[in-house]
Amino acid sequence: MSGEKELEKLLKTMKPKHKLGDYVFCKVERLEGLNLDEIEMIFREEEAITLILKKEVASKLNLDYSIVMSWITLSVHSSLEAVGLTAAFSKALSEQQISCNVVAAFYHDHIFVNENDVAKAMEILNSFSNLE
Repeated sequence: MSGEKELEKLLKTMKPKHKLGDYVFCKVERLEGLNLDEIEMIFREEEAITLILKKEVASKLNLDYSIVMSWITLSVHSSLEAVGLTAAFSKALSEQQISCNVVAAFYHDHIFVNENDVAKAMEILNSFSNLE
């Protein structure tokens, strides 16, 4: 199953879900000594390894972070080849001064927003299902 590609269908059926908890982005040089089961996402960049994890795990590991975020998952199975989905929801969020950090995984898109913006972000994302 490769996922949905049609933008209009993706927007109408994306059904955002707020995953409870406080999440942070941290950086480390190595993964040794870390319990990978406590880490939600890992991305290796030239400068360092980025971790996305719960705030309490980052605190327990004494990792620095600058912002506490909320995690929203678009429950529609979007294709990795879908065109315009990220642009559509990020534009709608940016028009309301909401910053978003997006991770596209195999099945879903995951949006991280400032914890103070999650209610408004959910309202905006849910409004797409009401478009004609």
